[in-house]
Amino acid sequence: MGIDQSAAEARARGWRRLAALQARIESRIGQVLEAQHDLSVSEFTVLDVLGRQEDWHMRMQQLSNAVVLSQSATTRLVARLEERGLLTRILCADDRRGIYSEVTPAGKGLLGKARRTHDRALADALTEAADTPELSPLVQVVISMEDVASGH
Repeated sequence: MGIDQSAAEARARGWRRLAALQARIESRIGQVLEAQHDLSVSEFTVLDVLGRQEDWHMRMQQLSNAVVLSQSATTRLVARLEERGLLTRILCADDRRGIYSEVTPAGKGLLGKARRTHDRALADALTEAADTPELSPLVQVVISMEDVASGH
């Protein structure tokens, strides 16, 4: 195996491990959010992204980019959350073509509860993954990122 082939295999192995860790985490969080709050991971992510905005809203295009979904998938997701009374869509006052998605009071209440559940499920998933030798180094990277973000 040449140097280029070795580097390519190392990248592929790293990518597979990263994908495995992401899948484990998303599966764990998804199960818990669905069971306790009737929310999918994508629905939680939309509420969470909007909840971190100063005005609790953002344009649909920005939301699509933030949750890494196509614009049509984001629109369908927002429509489902709107039907449940968790979001509302409003026209942008300064640009009638623009539409904002905004978290409703019911959405804010659910998000507060779901965030705690999400955080516990994430911590549990990382703890479990740390016991898997090939995933442990990635878990340490995620944990160190949390430490940096919290100022530790």
